[in-house]
Amino acid sequence: GNDNSEALPESIPSAPGTLPHFMEEPDDAYIIKSNPIVLRCKAMPAMQIFFKCNGEWVHQNEHVSEESMDETTGLKVREVFINVTRQQVEDFHGPEDYWCQCVAWSHLGTSKSRKASVRIAYLRKNFEQDPQGKEVPIEGMIVLHCRPPEGVPAAEVEWLKNEEPIDSNLDENIDTRADHNLIIRQARLSDSGNYTCMAANIVAKRRSMSATVVVYVNGGWSSWTEWSNCNARCGRGWQKRSRTCTNPAPLNGGAFCEGMSVQKITCTSLCPVDGNWEVWSEWSVCSPECEHLRVRECIAPPPRNGGKYCEGLSQESENCTEGLCIQDKKPLHEIKSQNIETASDIALYSGLGAAVIAVAVLVVGVTLYRRSQSEYGVDVIDSSALTGGFQTFNFKTVRQGNSLLLNSSMQPDLTVSRTYSGPICLQDPIDKELMTESSLFNPLSDIKVKVQSSFMVSLGVTERAEYHGKAHSGTFPHGNNRAFGTIQARNKATYIQNLSSISTRSELKTTAIFGHLGGRLVVPNTGVSLLIPHGAIPEESSWEIYLAVTQKESSLQPEGTDVLLGPEVTCGPSDFSVSTPFALTIPHCAEVNSEHWNIHLKKRTQQGKWEEVMSVEEETTSCYCLLDPYACHILLNSFGTYALIGEPISECAVRQLKVAVFGCLSCNSLDYNLRVYCMDNTPCAFQEVVSDERLQGGQLLEEPKLLHFKGNTFSLQISVLDIPPFLWRIKPFTACQEVPFSRVWCSSQKPLHCAFSLERYTPATTQLSCKICVRQVKGHEQILQIQTSILENERETITFFAHDDSNFPAQMGPKAFKIPYSIRQRICATFDTPNAKGKDWQMLAQKNSINRNLSYFATQSSPSAVILDLWEARHQHDGDLDSLACALEEIGRTHSKISDITETEIEEPDFNYSRQNGL
Repeated sequence: GNDNSEALPESIPSAPGTLPHFMEEPDDAYIIKSNPIVLRCKAMPAMQIFFKCNGEWVHQNEHVSEESMDETTGLKVREVFINVTRQQVEDFHGPEDYWCQCVAWSHLGTSKSRKASVRIAYLRKNFEQDPQGKEVPIEGMIVLHCRPPEGVPAAEVEWLKNEEPIDSNLDENIDTRADHNLIIRQARLSDSGNYTCMAANIVAKRRSMSATVVVYVNGGWSSWTEWSNCNARCGRGWQKRSRTCTNPAPLNGGAFCEGMSVQKITCTSLCPVDGNWEVWSEWSVCSPECEHLRVRECIAPPPRNGGKYCEGLSQESENCTEGLCIQDKKPLHEIKSQNIETASDIALYSGLGAAVIAVAVLVVGVTLYRRSQSEYGVDVIDSSALTGGFQTFNFKTVRQGNSLLLNSSMQPDLTVSRTYSGPICLQDPIDKELMTESSLFNPLSDIKVKVQSSFMVSLGVTERAEYHGKAHSGTFPHGNNRAFGTIQARNKATYIQNLSSISTRSELKTTAIFGHLGGRLVVPNTGVSLLIPHGAIPEESSWEIYLAVTQKESSLQPEGTDVLLGPEVTCGPSDFSVSTPFALTIPHCAEVNSEHWNIHLKKRTQQGKWEEVMSVEEETTSCYCLLDPYACHILLNSFGTYALIGEPISECAVRQLKVAVFGCLSCNSLDYNLRVYCMDNTPCAFQEVVSDERLQGGQLLEEPKLLHFKGNTFSLQISVLDIPPFLWRIKPFTACQEVPFSRVWCSSQKPLHCAFSLERYTPATTQLSCKICVRQVKGHEQILQIQTSILENERETITFFAHDDSNFPAQMGPKAFKIPYSIRQRICATFDTPNAKGKDWQMLAQKNSINRNLSYFATQSSPSAVILDLWEARHQHDGDLDSLACALEEIGRTHSKISDITETEIEEPDFNYSRQNGL
């Protein structure tokens, strides 16, 4: 405006009339971009109208004026326009906005209009607050905040869902009125989507970043099913019930149900009881028909639970007068009396003659046998060699001075005796001399020999089991100089290693220092390992971690028929905890079947007591157990001492035993000792046996075999068969040895060991061929074919370990893992993200045969990383990356195999080891 106060006085003289009345006053206006705005003013009656802006009059030349006459009143009406440019507004620097006002004159005076402000309109680009994505449980409240960009005039806000406007008037559950925020009072599944905040004024429109809202559903358990029938038709068994996480099923990344999906309880089915007769009643009085009766009932016991009824008659009758009853006026005893007497005499004399002959033969046989035994100063007080009974027998030796010395010229003192129970494994000199008399070893190929194990005698076991051993000379190859076992030994060399590499007892511990990159610890040749994942240890720190297998007798004593299935393993330090779970691998000897075994993980407390951590079939989020056929892989967060306990829940529960045969020459060069071991099918149990045998000079004679030992209470029999009859002989009463069931089943610490002593007829015999039969009565049987040279310099070395890990007890950093770290990161980034099609970490777990207790992985910050850690623990020896690549391809989340992907990563030195292992 310009200062025109002289040209435009405040008042102009006028004729009598009324004051001006504004018919239209200037409105507030906004300058958009560079376009000027027009302010207008209209008054009646008005002789003149002028604008005043920011306190200054606008020059008369800038006004555009129009004049007219009001037809109703005849008064003069004047309308004035002015333009206001952007430059004028920008050049104004006052305490308030740019403003303009109309002043109108009439004959009576002046009137002023309202002030109209003029502002430059704009809208900034960036929102002061963008809405943020949320994951909300169903029926939860959703609040999305939006603060639009600064603008003049203030922007109006509109919300879009999946690019469609939201009308809160049509949905009472949605409110968009509160300070530009979007509020959904109760989230529904249909509320999931992408939300966008739109801000607009007269200048422009602005669009916020989209916010993804996921409405998820946490899983809920269905009702329990009814308990199943007891799986055992008789005796102890189990029954189970189950429920599913489908009420509702987890959706959109919702949490899995916590707790167990399957419950098992033990049950007892009533066994069928067959009926049995009670004793006969007394005979009844004699009837007129010369008969009397007696009866019995099937009540001792009566048949129950479907048992069989007694077989036989419940009533019996016979003549009660011994032939004196009158029949047709004649005594019955006179009928055919002559024939009866003649037959009776012949039978009597024949029986007496046969008895005399049998007694004479028995006396002569016993006399000859005792005479043949007297040459050794031994009195065999037993006839088990003839009768085949499992009996103990006494060696009554002479006592004069040293009781262990034998002098055949002295009279025996029958008051002193030593009692031996088979097997006979005599090692002291007197026993050597006693047992080498040739007459005692004459082949008894047609005699059935049975020996009771010393364990049975010491345990007071009275059960008997029979085994018939008969020598078959035809199975022995002709020619003493043939190198038996040479061909077989060469074939076995592909997967077995030399015994000299086996650790000694004092070396069953491995220690290494680990950092943020993680690594792997292995106790060589025990099957025990520990995997520390990448990132489990904080950066800039390192820990000395150890892994040990308990060598002394375990403090964990199983109860009842429970079995210690593997070694007691300790990892530490106990005061250190990791941020992500580590994987502990413990071998076991159970044949995995949830219907026959209930397997528990136990941990030793600081007070030395054992407490249960979990059952393998249990659903828990504290730890995870994956049971493979020969090992259990456990995901844990704390170090300590752990062990696996098996509770058999049926007689079909199988404990896998490894059968191994060792042999060595004794101090007597003609004797050769065979030692048969039945141990748990775990590498550490075999290593303990091999370590002991090395100290004794023993040699593994045959590749060990697997025996499936059932929990059915039947004993174990070990026997030597097919010994060449004219080259070797076995000590008497040691052809077969029997071990009670309880000794085998509950032998959780030391391997079962039975010894056989063989003798050569001549030192020229250097080859041994025989069979070792190990069988469970009414169960599994294994036969080991022994073909070996007894001379050290001629014998082929047969050793056995499937995986040689003694050279790498500790691996740190990337070389400890089969999957390169960059590939692992890609897999985790891909599968950790929830996906509506189900192609997420749950599918990754399923493709890797992880089908139970998925709630454990759902609680981890990266479920895919923990699944891959478990894969690393399971495949530490094979590193089967092709199977993992195939699993990823089946899911459809990768476009090529891992081997193709890693081509771009091969330049990184950390991945060279993975390249050598199949990538």
